[in-house]
Amino acid sequence: MYEVELKIRASHDRIESALTEANSTYVGHVEQRDTYYNAPHRDFATTDEALRIRREERDVSDEADTATSTTKLTYKGPRIDATSKTREEYEVAVADDTTVAAIFDELGFDPAATVVKHRDIYTFRHSDDTTHTVVLDNVRDLGEFVEAEATTSTESDVPAVRSGLTDTMRALGLNPDNQIRSSYLGLLLDE
Repeated sequence: MYEVELKIRASHDRIESALTEANSTYVGHVEQRDTYYNAPHRDFATTDEALRIRREERDVSDEADTATSTTKLTYKGPRIDATSKTREEYEVAVADDTTVAAIFDELGFDPAATVVKHRDIYTFRHSDDTTHTVVLDNVRDLGEFVEAEATTSTESDVPAVRSGLTDTMRALGLNPDNQIRSSYLGLLLDE
């Protein structure tokens, strides 16, 4: 699977109004705690890869079920283009973040940093019934960002998906040329 993502630093007040005007659907609020790891056999910062454990806490009021916490293990490959944050991604749910962290420790993987963010999630529907996920992130020590995301199973579809995300950003009053290709981890480590 390929995750195609555009990210821009922007105030949420203006974007929330634009999302309301566009009849977007509010999905819910989550807090995500992403702990990123570096491998003992190669430097992920050099290879442009990412390995993380994500612990996510959802607001109970946002969900019909009673499960409010999930943990996922994610590997992201290097970016595949120069115009977005598109990467091949593999993700799997795991039962316990503490146990996965202990396994990584035993294998020599070192925690690089932890990124904590509060995320409001929306579904944005275009007139052609294409939908994208729009998230308003408030990232600890970094501030407010807007991301437009979509996935595709084939690399050949990436340009069309990226073009649609560009249209989504424009519909929200944002300039896609202002996108940030660095991950939150990269931005945090650069501070």
